Amino acid sequence: MRTRHATAGSPGFTLIELLIAVGIFGVLVSLASAKYSDYRERIRVNQAETDIAALSVTISQYILENRSPPDSLVDVRAGGKLDPWGRPYQYLDLTSIKGKGKARKDKKLNPLNTDFDLYSMGKDGASQTSLMANTSRDDIIRARDGRFIGLAQDFDP
Repeated sequence: MRTRHATAGSPGFTLIELLIAVGIFGVLVSLASAKYSDYRERIRVNQAETDIAALSVTISQYILENRSPPDSLVDVRAGGKLDPWGRPYQYLDLTSIKGKGKARKDKKLNPLNTDFDLYSMGKDGASQTSLMANTSRDDIIRARDGRFIGLAQDFDP
């Protein structure tokens, strides 16, 4: 015979069980969102690398046709091209400047390129000429006259 007390403890969740379930769910969501953010950042870096490679080819073709590098990306119809973070790509014709002061440099302070610099300032939107500066580590660069395109932190001279 069942008593009323036995049916009062019907199966269900206690407040503590619900709090534990919500806590576990919160941890899983935070882990998933962190992974998703990392994934989106990798996609942006890959897109910038692809854009820089394509722009590099376009600039090289311009140089072959005109026997001199373009003054700016406008000359190769890429003046308004934005990187995946919404900022314009950076271009500098190294053949027209005197000295190596404005050229991007590796950790040994050697210029990255001899023809032109082309890069994105990356996620933080800040950059300096030296790749050793913290603000330059997330830049997506073209180096060795186009033989390397990738994150500045991955460049090994």
